[in-house]
Amino acid sequence: MTEGNFVDYVKIHVFSGKGGKGSAHLHREKYITKGGPDGGDGGRGGHVIVKANKNLWTLFHLKFKRHVKAEYGGNGSKQRSSGAQGNDEIIEVPLGTVIRDTDTNEIIKEITEDGQEFIVAEGGMGGRGNWHFKSSTNQTPRYAQPGVDGQEVDITLELKVLADVGLVGFPNAGKSTLLSVITAAKPKIANYEFTTLKPNLGIVEYRDFKTFVVADIPGIIEGAAEGKGLGHRFLRHIERNSTLLFLIPADAKSIKEQYDILLDELKRYNPELIDKDRLIAISKSDLLDEELKQEMARELDKELKLPYLFISSVAQSGLTELKDKLWQMLNKEPV
Repeated sequence: MTEGNFVDYVKIHVFSGKGGKGSAHLHREKYITKGGPDGGDGGRGGHVIVKANKNLWTLFHLKFKRHVKAEYGGNGSKQRSSGAQGNDEIIEVPLGTVIRDTDTNEIIKEITEDGQEFIVAEGGMGGRGNWHFKSSTNQTPRYAQPGVDGQEVDITLELKVLADVGLVGFPNAGKSTLLSVITAAKPKIANYEFTTLKPNLGIVEYRDFKTFVVADIPGIIEGAAEGKGLGHRFLRHIERNSTLLFLIPADAKSIKEQYDILLDELKRYNPELIDKDRLIAISKSDLLDEELKQEMARELDKELKLPYLFISSVAQSGLTELKDKLWQMLNKEPV
């Protein structure tokens, strides 16, 4: 999938179907000229349903679908025959999709399990036929109920990428390079900021055929929580990751300072993100000789209260230890 085909935000106007009209038919056949009421009920209008599909990874198939309209219910007919139910309209979405009310921005539902269905607009009930209204004082009612109107609502679908590990870091910290080395993913890589404009997912093959999913999330800049840069468009993807891997380059002026800025942006966006497991990976460590690495480690032991590792995607050093540590954190295994 190309980067341009990754769509994680769409707005759709949905209409459910109107219920069918009840029938006011009176029974007529040979030798029976004045039979009683036998009008059937109208059929229910079609629902508009959002359904999870694990084979989808993006909302791209909905990019140009601005309106979704379900079918009207059929009208009732003679001999108490009910009208057909209107066909439901199914909107398939990837796992991790959030449904919002566009007008209020309130979350209506989160879709996280394959096959999960949620009715966003219920079809109108069909009207009752005239045979329901027969009584001792009104033997031949000549009226029936009309169908109930369907619902009309604006919804916003947002995709929050489902991954085990989220890569967090400033632009050009080496996240895409790391993802390309430890997984089969082929993200766009270049030596300038914001090379990655959309999240990239990669599957890490661990020992004994075990796997876990890593998401390369576009780089954070200061003020991202207020919407600067790519802002909320990527911060929401971090919410569903169970473990956060902070990637900070070894040539940064201050590793502690960069980590604090990244953590502060996450905290301001959603304080619950701070409760996730965290690990720091110091990338581009091939730039350091052994003596400098030891000196840096002594400083980090004093400054940081988190586990950290020195890695190099180019030299492919420390990557096995990184995968071991991430697997232990994901599965809460003792180190």
